[in-house]
Amino acid sequence: MAARASAAAVPAVYELVIVRVLDAPRERVFKAWTERDRAAQWWGPQGFATIACEMDVRPGGVWLRAMRSPEGNLFRKRGVYREIVEPERLVFTYADEDAEGNLGHETVVTVTFADIGGRTELTLHQAVFATAASRAAHEGGWASCLNRFAGHLTGEDRR
Repeated sequence: MAARASAAAVPAVYELVIVRVLDAPRERVFKAWTERDRAAQWWGPQGFATIACEMDVRPGGVWLRAMRSPEGNLFRKRGVYREIVEPERLVFTYADEDAEGNLGHETVVTVTFADIGGRTELTLHQAVFATAASRAAHEGGWASCLNRFAGHLTGEDRR
């Protein structure tokens, strides 16, 4: 009961929710999130290059992404899958990794995939951020990343 009360008490400034409707069936959207070769094509904000993408998609499995910004800065992200319910939901931890492999503040990301008549409503929830500034930075990053993701799915539709 205490955990539920503390979760409800998290101020909105320390959690992020983004909802997108995508023009692709839920199964395809889920696979694009869980298959390494597909995720490497769209992961990261627009203009970033994914230079490493590892995914062990199972509860307890580790994921890792390394991205290079247009300015040449390297960003490493890492986490552990907590829950996988195909094709409905993914839950994983998310943290920055420094050059020595040390992890920064860890958040939990929950991505749900709802079928809406052949399209997919994707809801991304991430919490609890250490600062409002970190939440704002992630909001911009995820928004850009999800724009890339939508474009990736549209490209698949044309094949």
